[in-house]
Amino acid sequence: MAAPKKGRGSSGGQSKPGRALALILIAMVALTGGMFLSGHTTPRLGIDLAGGTSITLKAKSQPGKPEAINETNMNTAVSIIERRVNGLGVSEAEVQTQGKSNIIVNIPKGTNSKQAREQVGTTAQLYFRPVLTVTGGAPTPAGSASPTASGSGEPSATPSAKASSPDTASDGDSTPSASATTQGRAVTGALKKDATPTPSGSGAAETPAATGTPDAATAALEKKFTALDCTDPAARAKAGDGVKPEDSTVACSSEGDAKYLLGPAEVSGTDVDDAKAQFDQQRGIWLVSMEFTDKGSKKFQAITKKLSAQQSPQNQFAISLDGEVVSAPQVNETLSGSAEISGSFTQQSAEDLANVLSYGALPLSFSEDTVTTVTAALGGEQLEAGLIAGAIGLALVVIYLVAYYRGLAFIALLSLLASGILTYTIMSLLGPAIGFALNLPAVCGAIVAIGITADSFIVYFERIRDEIREGRTLRPAVERAWPRARRTILVSDFVSFLAAAVLFLVTVGKVQGFAFTLGLTTLLDVVVVFLFTKPVMTMMARTKFFASGNAWSGLDPTRLGAKPPLRRTRRVNAPTDHPKEA
Repeated sequence: MAAPKKGRGSSGGQSKPGRALALILIAMVALTGGMFLSGHTTPRLGIDLAGGTSITLKAKSQPGKPEAINETNMNTAVSIIERRVNGLGVSEAEVQTQGKSNIIVNIPKGTNSKQAREQVGTTAQLYFRPVLTVTGGAPTPAGSASPTASGSGEPSATPSAKASSPDTASDGDSTPSASATTQGRAVTGALKKDATPTPSGSGAAETPAATGTPDAATAALEKKFTALDCTDPAARAKAGDGVKPEDSTVACSSEGDAKYLLGPAEVSGTDVDDAKAQFDQQRGIWLVSMEFTDKGSKKFQAITKKLSAQQSPQNQFAISLDGEVVSAPQVNETLSGSAEISGSFTQQSAEDLANVLSYGALPLSFSEDTVTTVTAALGGEQLEAGLIAGAIGLALVVIYLVAYYRGLAFIALLSLLASGILTYTIMSLLGPAIGFALNLPAVCGAIVAIGITADSFIVYFERIRDEIREGRTLRPAVERAWPRARRTILVSDFVSFLAAAVLFLVTVGKVQGFAFTLGLTTLLDVVVVFLFTKPVMTMMARTKFFASGNAWSGLDPTRLGAKPPLRRTRRVNAPTDHPKEA
C-alpha cells in the first residue's frame, strides 16, 4: 500500500489538475474582460505601423561654450525630451541621438502627437527672470514714453491658503498671477543685492547696475527693446538669441501681444523639482503648482522677496523658454518651498505650462532641422509580410506536430492557443498602462516566441515517450517525466529571458520592442506549460484514447519500441549432480 501512496504524492499536486486549469482560465477571462471594458481591444501600434512625425533637432553652440555639445549633454537632452513627450501621454515616442549633434524624435500618430511636436520644438533652457519693463508687442514710436503695465487689469498675488475669491485676471487679461503655498521652511543665507532698476522716462528700463553693464550696452539694449516687433514671428523667435543667463535681455510673449525687458536669470529650470496642473474645486479654476529643490527654494525666496517690494510691472517674474515669455505672474510677497501660478488658464494651457516647468531645462539649445511625416503604408506592407511568414511558420509547426506526435498535437495546439490569448490581451492592456506600442521588431519577437513555446511542449512529450519506452504505463510516465522536463524547460526559458533582458537594457528604440516582446512571451511560456499543458496532459492520460496507447495517440508503446514491463524475478539455481565416489 505504501508504493501507491508514494506514486500519488509524487505528482506534486497534479492528481487534481483542475485547480491549475481553473486558475489560468480565470486569468484569461479576467484579462479578456478587462480588455473589452477598457475599450482597448487592439494593441497600440508604433510609428512604423501607425505612421506619425519624425523630427530632427540640431544642437546649437552656446555663446562662449562651444564644448557644450558633448556626449553627456546630448544624452541628458535625450532623457529630458523623452520625459517631456511621454508626459503628454504619447505612446512609443522614440528619442535618440544621431551623430554628435542631432537628436531624432519619432512621434506616432495620436491625439497628443501635434501637441508633442510643439513642445519638442521648444527645447531651449528655462529661466525665471525679473521683469523690468513690459509694453505692447508693436515697436515703440520714437520719442514717446514707453508704457508700462499699470495696476489696473493686473492680477494680484495672495497666499492660496487665504484666498477667498478666484484669483483670475480681470478685464480679459490673460497674464497668470502667482500665489504661494508657504510651507514654513526656514531659508537662511544672505539675500542678493537688489539690482532691479526703475524704468527711465525715455521709455526703456536701465539694465541692473549690479551687472556692471556699460552705458553703450545699456543704450543698445534700450534701442533693441524699442525697435522689437513681437507681432512679427521671425523677430519674436530671434529676440533672445545669443543671450547668456547672467545678461539682461528682451523677450516677447508667446502670443506676441507683449514685449519685455528682463533682468539676469535668477532661477533656472533645473531648480524646479516638479510642476503639476491642478483644478481648484473651491475657486473653480485651473492652476499650476510648483515644487522647488532645496537650492531652488532659496533662490526663489530671494527673488520673490525682492520683487514683492517693487511696483508693477517690476513685481513680476517672467518664465522664459526658448527666448519667449510663457508666463509672467506677479508676486506680492516672499514665496518659498512651493508656489502656485493661477490666472485665466484652460486645462490645456495649464498642462502645457506644467510640462514646460517640469521638463523644460536642457543643457543645450536646439533648432528644428527637419520634420518628416511618416506614413504607415510601408510598415503595413512589412507587417503583412511578417504575419504571412509567421502564419507559414505556425502551419509548418502544426504539420510537424500532427505528423510526428499525432494525438499529442491536440494538446500542443490548445497550449499555443492559450499562449496566444494571454499574449494578445496583455499587449492590448499594456498600451494604456505603460505606453507599450507594437512595432515591427515586437511582431518579430512574438513570431520567434512560437518556436520557444513549441520547444517546451516537445521537451515534455519526449520525456513521456522515454518513460513509455522504459516499459511504464502512461499515467506513471506522465508524472515521472514532468520533473525532468520541468528542469529542462526552466533552464531553456531562463536563458531566453536573460538574453531578452540584456538586449532590452543595452539597446534603444525599436530593438527594445523586440526584446520586450521576447521576454514577455518567454515568461508566458512558463505560465502556460505549468498551468495549462501539464494539467491537460494529466487529464488526457486518464482517457481511454491515450491510456490504451492508441496508434493515433502518439504514445503507442509498440511504435515507440517499448520494453516489456519491468518485473521482479527470482533467480533459481539448477541442482548440480555430484558424482559419487567409487
